[in-house]
Order: sequence, then structure tokens, then C-alpha cells
Amino acid sequence: MAGLVEIPSNPTPKGGSVGMVKTHDGVELRYACWPTNRSPVRGTMVLLHGRTEFIEKYFETINDLRRRGFAVATFDSRGQGGSTRLLRNPRKGHVRDFADHVNDFETFMQEVVLPDCPPPYHVLAHSTGGLIALLSAERLRTQIDRMVLTAPLLALTYSSPKWLARITGFLMHFGLGEAFAPGAGATLIQMQPFAGNLLTSDPERYQRALDVVDADPSVGVGGATIGWVNSAMRACCRVAESDFAEKVPMPVLITLGGADTIVSNYAAEEFARRAKTAAHLRIPGARHEILMETNQYRDQFWVAFDAFIEGRR
Repeated sequence: MAGLVEIPSNPTPKGGSVGMVKTHDGVELRYACWPTNRSPVRGTMVLLHGRTEFIEKYFETINDLRRRGFAVATFDSRGQGGSTRLLRNPRKGHVRDFADHVNDFETFMQEVVLPDCPPPYHVLAHSTGGLIALLSAERLRTQIDRMVLTAPLLALTYSSPKWLARITGFLMHFGLGEAFAPGAGATLIQMQPFAGNLLTSDPERYQRALDVVDADPSVGVGGATIGWVNSAMRACCRVAESDFAEKVPMPVLITLGGADTIVSNYAAEEFARRAKTAAHLRIPGARHEILMETNQYRDQFWVAFDAFIEGRR
């Protein structure tokens, strides 16, 4: 799938290009790039998505960035959106190892961003994308100038990464790595009703993502597998190690939703305190998807984003 899904409530930003890039292990990643629509050009913002997300969900954010003078480059993570699904059941959210995500990010930089997009290069990453960005930071130290992370997945609110890695590793020992994690299933995450959702308090932005999946269910994905959870938690454990924070070389701004009940704000704040290059900001009342929140929360994010990108802490 190389095209983008367009619906009346979520028009595709003008002037972009869409394509597929193949990784070293044969996975095809759907990507899209847009030039800035104002001058002077301030460089390129690379968008990394959270689990279950897809390029179309970020059209509004892409327009926000282009108005600020940035070109935008983004891609669907392996196993979701318009990229190659990794299991026979396309609704299973799966990855073998988060090292694959890091390699995919590096491939995208080498094959698409560096040849075709204007420097300098920055990262805007959400949730799982934030974890991938941090795991990639040392390898991409000569390419990425700054990173802004929204609600990065460094731990879940309900359990420690070590415990979850241990229990899912036990289950994988019995060949259950490709089974849905307990409580997860094949129902598309993006088709769940607004009432009771933990992602955003904005019903219109929530519905917009649902409408995209309703128009093309192939971009949606269901629950995570036991293998995905194990890989994610092992990656979280790596970030929590005492020597990791000092290996993140570029300035990082971590923005957190004060009402986030999915990822652990405490883990992100602890990381920011350990990393000499990181700062963090908690937005009271915002839920997990800050960029999909109501304007009162989004506006606070953009004020912090603008100040940080301009070099002010």
C-alpha cells in the first residue's frame, strides 16, 4: 500500500510525495514527505508514530509543522499502517525486536531523509516512537540535531518493565510470542468508541482517526502480541540502565500528559533527570495523545516546542 487515505474531514496536505522503502530484511515501509510551505526553511522534522498509528493520523500536525517552516518526513512502523505486516493475521501488532525499529529508522534516514530533505534534521516522536527515537539517538548522533518526545513509552503505568519482560519471556518460552497479549484481541484499536478512551479528551480529533480506518480498515491494527510486549519492555529496561541516559547526545524535550494513564510519567521524568541533555514538561489535564488533544493542551505543547527548537530550554 503506497497511497494515502483521504477523507473530507482529514484532507491530505498538498504537495507531498508517497513511496515505499525496503529494509535490509525485506520489510517495506510506507513513507511520505512534504516540503515546507513558507520561508525561510528551518530544516526537516522526522515524525515517528506510536503503536497502532499511521501517517494519515498526523495530517494536522504535519500542517502545523509546515507552517513553522519545516519540511516533514514520516513513515509507518513495520507491522502497522501501510507498511508490511509481520504475521499472517494482519491485525496482530507484532515486532521481533525493537532493534528492527531502530534499523528501520536508520534506513529511512539514509534512503529518504538525507538525500531528499533539507537539513538540519529534528525528530518529533510519540509514545512508542519516542522509545525508538531514544534507542536510535547514539547511532544517529551526527544526523539528528534535536528531539521532541510526547508521552514516550519508557514504562507502562500498571507494571514495571522488568516484571513484564520476565513474564512475557516465560510465555514466549512456550511458543506463545505470536499470540495476542492477555486482554488484547483482533478488534481494530481505532474502532473503539470515544467514551471511556484513554487517549484524548477531544471527540472530533478522536473521531477523525476512526473515520480514516473506517474508510480503509487495512491501515488499522488490533492488540499487541506477547512478543511485541516483551520486545518493548526489554527496550524500556535498556533505557532505564544507568549508563544509557549519558549516551543521548542531542538536546531532548519530553512533554507529558498530566492525565496520562497509559505510559509512566514517573519513568520519563526520572530519565530526564538522569540525562544531561534532556528537559521535561508535564501538561496538566492532557491525556496520552497530546497532539490529538483539545486546543488548550495542544497550544501549550506548541509553545514549548517552539521555544525548545529555537534553542531556549
